Amino acid sequence: MRRRSVQLRRLIFDMHQLSKATQAMAILSPKITAGSLTTGGRGYSAPVASRGQGGLDARRKPANLTFGICRSRLQHPKAFALSTPLPPFDFDLLRTFVAIVDNAGFTRAAERVGRTQSTVSLQIKKLEEGLGHALFERSGRDLRLTGEGEILLPYARQLLHLADEARSRLLEPDVEGVVRLGTPEDFGTFYLSGVLARFARAHPRVSLEVSCNFSFNLLESFSKGAFDLVLVKREPSGPTGGVAVWRDVLVWVGGQKLVLDPDKPIPLVLASAPDVFRKRALAGLQAAKRDWRIVFTSLSSEGLLAAVEAGLGIGVMSKDMVPSGLKVLGDDVGLPALPDTEIALYRAPGRLSRAAELLADDIAHTLGMPHRRAKL
Repeated sequence: MRRRSVQLRRLIFDMHQLSKATQAMAILSPKITAGSLTTGGRGYSAPVASRGQGGLDARRKPANLTFGICRSRLQHPKAFALSTPLPPFDFDLLRTFVAIVDNAGFTRAAERVGRTQSTVSLQIKKLEEGLGHALFERSGRDLRLTGEGEILLPYARQLLHLADEARSRLLEPDVEGVVRLGTPEDFGTFYLSGVLARFARAHPRVSLEVSCNFSFNLLESFSKGAFDLVLVKREPSGPTGGVAVWRDVLVWVGGQKLVLDPDKPIPLVLASAPDVFRKRALAGLQAAKRDWRIVFTSLSSEGLLAAVEAGLGIGVMSKDMVPSGLKVLGDDVGLPALPDTEIALYRAPGRLSRAAELLADDIAHTLGMPHRRAKL
């Protein structure tokens, strides 16, 4: 009982933080005089103040608070008493909005959230109508956030993170155990740190053992039972099994001072075979009939990055991970476009612990691709 009480107080604190974030977002929609924070389902009714003939008249408007499949009626007026009325927000709309920003377009965002491009467009239109402001500026193929879109983005991220964490605490507050996770070094550092930190806060009795390595090494260890879950880079039409959780856009990168001599073979900085990025690079250059030579290999992503930054040669990276110290190279220097790769989540055969199942679901849900279970 005491533990439940502590968990409820934590949830109320988180929802108070969420309330503060939504108050700040109210500046996006000054025309609305009464509203509610809508997250789907049924839930707590928050008092909303409006000015009538006799002064301020406090009345209740529905504010739906539902996270995942949990529907809990919370009676804590102070946590949701908002001094400024709010426009209706829907977490699905906010998640789509963030996906568009993160993927620099509607098409890739649609792939991540598992919807058609037309549905994504309708969702953004609905969000913009609810706010009374355009969130994106469209000029040909270019897509940029408006001033209001830039204001909304950090608050949308905060709302989604708090909602996901609150859902986890309510659904599985007492899970414990050890989860062994394998992931590529670059992907784990860039994309997973926030996911794992939130999972650890929601499930403090679960221990995470995370190992970083190249995908072929991870798969070999996974086949020997070393991991409960493993994330690997693979061809989109590659091995069956697993769940596709991410699509990686690959680019050529080089140091700021690197100058390629068109009359000499292209110097390459690549991981050892059978790395997927290495395969992509060599196949692309062969198809473009460009000569190449490998000048540096390493078993560490940091080692490869250091070699490229030092100007030893050019490498291949995920477009989202390119640091400011490197420049993206392309057809302007005679380099071919690189096909995308895929990040897949594999679960160990047999029955996983509840903690491992929850982490797998959290990774698939947070990274945004449709959670399609596949038989391993």
